[in-house]
Amino acid sequence: MAINEDIENHETREREGAREPLLVLREKDRAGEDEGADQGRPWMVYFSTFVAVCGSYEFGACAGYSSPTQEAIVEELSLSTAEYSVFGSILTFGAMIGAITGGPIADFIGRKGVMRMASAFCVAGWLAIYFAEGALALDIGRLATGYGMGVFSYVVPIFIAEITPKDLRGALTAVNQLMICAAVSVSFIIGTVLAWRVLALIGLIPCAVLLFGLFFIPESPRWLLKRGREKEFEAALQKLRGKDVDISEEAAEIQDYIETLQRLPKASMLDLFQRRYLSSVIIGVGLMVVQQFGGINGICFYTSYIFEEAGFSSSVGTISYAILQVIVTAIGAALVDRAGRKPLLLISGTGLVLGCILTALSFYLKVHDLAADAVPILAVTGILLYIAAFSVGMGAVPWVVMSEIFPINIKGAAGGFATLVNWFGAWAVSYTFNYLMSWSSYGTFLLYAAINAAGMVFVIMVVPETKGRSLEQIQAAINTER
Repeated sequence: MAINEDIENHETREREGAREPLLVLREKDRAGEDEGADQGRPWMVYFSTFVAVCGSYEFGACAGYSSPTQEAIVEELSLSTAEYSVFGSILTFGAMIGAITGGPIADFIGRKGVMRMASAFCVAGWLAIYFAEGALALDIGRLATGYGMGVFSYVVPIFIAEITPKDLRGALTAVNQLMICAAVSVSFIIGTVLAWRVLALIGLIPCAVLLFGLFFIPESPRWLLKRGREKEFEAALQKLRGKDVDISEEAAEIQDYIETLQRLPKASMLDLFQRRYLSSVIIGVGLMVVQQFGGINGICFYTSYIFEEAGFSSSVGTISYAILQVIVTAIGAALVDRAGRKPLLLISGTGLVLGCILTALSFYLKVHDLAADAVPILAVTGILLYIAAFSVGMGAVPWVVMSEIFPINIKGAAGGFATLVNWFGAWAVSYTFNYLMSWSSYGTFLLYAAINAAGMVFVIMVVPETKGRSLEQIQAAINTER
């Protein structure tokens, strides 16, 4: 096809022409990088990322709210177990709706516009929860925060990937997952000492910071160019890279790729399954399936239950879990642009399999009354190894890769679809976990081990390494290598 030839020619031009300019730039950079790029690019890119990941923190605050507040809400509002279960689980349904609609809306009104919209839903939701006097208001508020959470889960990594240079993209996109983990941990800890209504008000803080910060950061340059706003595109890219930085080469690369994409028809959800997009969709959706069906939400939501069943202190285990998650996620964010995406995914997968096997062994010994002293040690070791392994790679990297592999003309539909699959997996795993544990406690973790092992095979066979490549290079390579 002519379009494929254009993409191939574009990639060939990049391969032939990239080396010499890069070598020249590197020589120049040694003398002038500190007064150019260091003056401009880092601080605005970092500040824009900080503003965006306030949405990630809001995501984590929504997810972590229900666990520490359950007893107080049930007691004060006289809720039944079923009513509180609806309150906890309806968040996921709101997130699914957000995932479906967030991508197309982000393509229509822009990345900043959809972040404002998501913040508005979260603010309305938190206020509904704060003023709630019964189950209905709680559920409406929880649904609204879930919708905002689903939109944030899509737009934040996409926005960060589109504004950052390739040498910073992986680490800054991974900050998304770090902020989610940090917010969940903070909510769990402060929720044990604050009233549930006060904790709801605290959920407004990241929204306020985000809404204020959006006034000072540029829109995604790639989105602006896609909408034909060339002057704003150049101004946004210059602001991100710094006023003294030559953006002509990067701007030309983005423009060439956007022009190629403009020849393609606008993609709908059904168009994602056309041959020219199939490789990107398989990679993005496949990573979301591996991430969720490997058991993370079942283990995360029922950590206390797992520790109690294994005869270990649930409070000590859960706090250790929360602290370890934040520390290891930070390490993963620092490594993603150095080690690469695939190595982190494979290291993560290995740890997930081993963690599941150790936990399965613990429950096997308990069921058969063998080595009782070893049961809690194996369970704690297995769960902490699992969460450390997930945090270092499988937690953040799928979102990084998803933000990189979709061409901009299908980014809304494809990103929304991948995020929807992720949220469906989160619901399915958390819903079935108790049923699986009643079927076979050790069998549950062996099942998760098998899924994570299959995920490693998928990563080896299908997922490309995207480290150090521009978004246009990544997408052109996937399109031509299928």
